[in-house]
Amino acid sequence: MPTEEVLLDIEDRMEKAVNKLKRELTGIRTGRANPGLVESVKVMLYGVEVPLKQAATIACPEPTQVLIRPFDISTLKDIEKGIANSDLGYAPNNDGKVIRLNIPPLSREVRQKMVTTIRKLCEEAKIAIRNVRRDGNKQIDTLEKDKLISEDQRDQAKETVQEYTKKYEEMATDAAKKREAEVMED
Repeated sequence: MPTEEVLLDIEDRMEKAVNKLKRELTGIRTGRANPGLVESVKVMLYGVEVPLKQAATIACPEPTQVLIRPFDISTLKDIEKGIANSDLGYAPNNDGKVIRLNIPPLSREVRQKMVTTIRKLCEEAKIAIRNVRRDGNKQIDTLEKDKLISEDQRDQAKETVQEYTKKYEEMATDAAKKREAEVMED
């Protein structure tokens, strides 16, 4: 049935929008150290730029510290340089074997800015979800216009699209609220 393919595509695209939001939210700093803060930092290794998570193990042994252990000890200086050149604003401490990043506590003002960023990212995800809904509804209308489905099937498919939209918007909102709570937590 043609509507099933359209609905599967719509649901897949909405899920991708929510997953993208979740990935972006992990990069937003909370009051605690988090591997997500540095995972996507680009590091130049062997002439190729790679995300830090592909070059090292990232752990948080303490709530205010990120520990980075390179897979290859000879890349330690390159990793340190990549972190220093990133826009994170952390000074890497290299002890010859690992890199430690001390995460200072957040001020109230910085936390509020981060919450604003979180809400903006959430709204962008919701817009992406609504755009998928609009595209899906157009595809469904086209199927009906081309006499591939009946009016009842069109209406049922559009109802399903609306249910998906509501479901994935709620997932985006829940992810954002959870991250906001983590950011505001002292």
